[in-house]
Amino acid sequence: MGGTIHIIVNNQIGFTTTPINARSGTHCTDLAKAVSAPVFHVNADSLPDVHNVFKLAAEYRQKFKNDVVINLVGYRKFGHNELDQPSFTQPFMYKRIAEMTPTLQIYENQLLE
Repeated sequence: MGGTIHIIVNNQIGFTTTPINARSGTHCTDLAKAVSAPVFHVNADSLPDVHNVFKLAAEYRQKFKNDVVINLVGYRKFGHNELDQPSFTQPFMYKRIAEMTPTLQIYENQLLE
C-alpha cells in the first residue's frame, strides 16, 4: 500500500560477537533483499546527514509507495547491556571506541564552526 521505513541500528563496531557468529547474512542490511528495498547508509555520528537520510527515506516512501531501509551505522559505547564488559572479547575495538568523540560534542563543534 504505502511501504514501510525500516531502520537498522547498526552498531556492529561495538558488538562483542563477530559478524560470522551473529547472524545468517553477511550484512545486517541483507533483509532489504527480501523486500526489494533500497538501502540508505548513514553515519550516526553526523546528525545533519541522519536528518537528511530520514527525510529522503520518507520522500522515497511517499513517492514510490515502497519499502526503504535506513542503515544507521554507529557503535555501542558500553557493549551489549549493563552487564557486558566488551573489552574482554574485543579489546582493540573498545579501546578505539573509548577514544571517540561523543556525537553530541561533534554536532556542537559543527554548529560552533
